[in-house]
Amino acid sequence: MDNATPQPLLDRYLRKLVPINTDFKRFLYQNINWTSRLIGIKGARGVGKTTMLLQHIKEFFPDSTKVIYASLDDFWFQTNSLLDLAQWADQQGITHLFLDEVHTYPRWNQIIKNIYDTYDTLNIVYTGSSMLKIDNSIGDLSRRQSLYYMPGLSFREYLAFEGLEVPTLTLNELLDRHVPMAMEIAARTKILPHFHNYLQHGYYPFYRQEGNQYLTRLQDVLRTVLDVDLPTVADVSFATRQKAKALLMVIAENVPTVPKLSKVYQQIETTYDQGLQLINLLDRADILRLYSTKPKSYKNLTRPEKIFLDNPNLMYALTPSPDMGTIRETFFLNQLEQGHAVTVPGSGDFMVDGKWLFEVGGKGKDFNQIANIPNSYLAVDDTEIGSRGRIPLWMFGLLY
Repeated sequence: MDNATPQPLLDRYLRKLVPINTDFKRFLYQNINWTSRLIGIKGARGVGKTTMLLQHIKEFFPDSTKVIYASLDDFWFQTNSLLDLAQWADQQGITHLFLDEVHTYPRWNQIIKNIYDTYDTLNIVYTGSSMLKIDNSIGDLSRRQSLYYMPGLSFREYLAFEGLEVPTLTLNELLDRHVPMAMEIAARTKILPHFHNYLQHGYYPFYRQEGNQYLTRLQDVLRTVLDVDLPTVADVSFATRQKAKALLMVIAENVPTVPKLSKVYQQIETTYDQGLQLINLLDRADILRLYSTKPKSYKNLTRPEKIFLDNPNLMYALTPSPDMGTIRETFFLNQLEQGHAVTVPGSGDFMVDGKWLFEVGGKGKDFNQIANIPNSYLAVDDTEIGSRGRIPLWMFGLLY
């Protein structure tokens, strides 16, 4: 590219910026140190990474032409390079480069490292698939960047999106003071209808614009992850992608009690090692959520004790009649794993941070399975206000 303005990119960026609303922001927005020279934001498709970048531009850069936003899957990059764009930006006195979907660009990590090292007045913020691994390979960015992870909406964020502000709680606060907190919230709204709506369609922010087509759109997002993101991040073949789709559907029909994995792998005609790699890839893609006796590690792949879909919305998108007990457990695991280590206990459903034991169930759930075990609690559905060790399930969605 010569020194001419990359006008098509600028036009598309400014058109995207115009309708952006800054009233509601994801929790991560306030947690990011936006002054860092290199910021990476990982997360699944659809959780709001692009919107957050554009909100930051709109809020902090009154002259939006002094920064540039570009999605690296834009067709402009078929005949132009990211290095050329960085050179042009530096020559124009642009100080901030916002790069979306970096995982779709070949050797993105090496090129971003080169831009960072070459243009010391250029600040870079990039987003990419939750599957990205930032390690000590060529183009390593780990020592240069501030890296963040964005999950989908918590139940608390969903309420804020719907116009009901509720404070974020720590797990200690929830365990100690859940009764008065639930009473305060229940006095303002009927919380259970909100919660059941969230379980069906509240995890991805695009539910607002999709309406009744939300689950169809969510299926489309899954296809994009498997057909576009998976091969660009993991360099897998078409045949392997087809096996990943088949594996996902077998698991979706059996969560959380999956049949013996060897039988699953035989059903989709793959080896044990490849099957385990596929399961862990789907976990990294925020499609599955693996549950074991030890905290999750991507360095040492081991067979999980149980396999869940990542969040309840995926259950409604992939299965015609999802089991409510599994939906409850999926919600609990999804929300707690954002800030805590959740493992398989000897008794009960979930051990959190190695010291709190939880049993998850409906309104009639009792303590029989975890009786006389210290620091044990019930997370119960269809309950507005709990008592002592009986905590409403919906309140575990207020942790971020």
